[in-house]
Amino acid sequence: MNLTGFFKENPKIALGFSGGVDSSYLLYAAAQCGVDIKPYFIKTAFQPEFELEDARRFAKQVGVELTVISHEILSHEEVVKNPANRCYYCKTVLFGLLKERAVSDGYTVLIDGTNASDDVGDRPGMRALKEMQVRSPLRECGLTKMEIRCLSKEAGLFTWNKPAYACLATRIQTGTGIEAEMLKKVEHAEEELFQMGYTDFRVRVFHGAARLQFQPEDMMHAIEKRKEIRERLAPWFDTVLLDMKGREP
Repeated sequence: MNLTGFFKENPKIALGFSGGVDSSYLLYAAAQCGVDIKPYFIKTAFQPEFELEDARRFAKQVGVELTVISHEILSHEEVVKNPANRCYYCKTVLFGLLKERAVSDGYTVLIDGTNASDDVGDRPGMRALKEMQVRSPLRECGLTKMEIRCLSKEAGLFTWNKPAYACLATRIQTGTGIEAEMLKKVEHAEEELFQMGYTDFRVRVFHGAARLQFQPEDMMHAIEKRKEIRERLAPWFDTVLLDMKGREP
């Protein structure tokens, strides 16, 4: 099956939309096929503001109205405790909210942007989506991440080369409780690095310090700019460390 075939079988769908490469191409392809698709962006403390801005910009570009749902994810104890399977609890909450809203809006088929390159295995988040019968057209149609980027570039979508961006909760070590203040510190620190021109990196929290992870090609530049990086991140972190192992997923 290809996407056209999927949309023909499912002409009215709700999309869990993040504004990333995959869900953006999915929204574009559905709009091109004339599908009645309604994208929903769930804004929590785990999503930085730029992700919401990108989502709004993209929805406007393809001419589809975006619905934004705000939720206090830190009100859920099982999420705040940050266990190894935190993503299961988080996805269950968020897609549960999304599904409830979509059904009330008249949409019974819910999809997400999981692609054929994603390791669905025993990942907690994937298990939650499966339990809620969320479909993944890109994966079902065998479209890999690289193919989606190429198709997005051909279509002129500004998201085609957007780096993968996991939610802010992934910056906190598993087993360490998640606090809103720390998430904000990470968000501000990463925004400073974006402004310096870095695009694919992580600011992880390590015993209260900022542990910076860059791609190998950016490592030397970061070392050369260490003084500026330290000054920019000083308002949020007293200690800034450079992880010589580099960027992790």
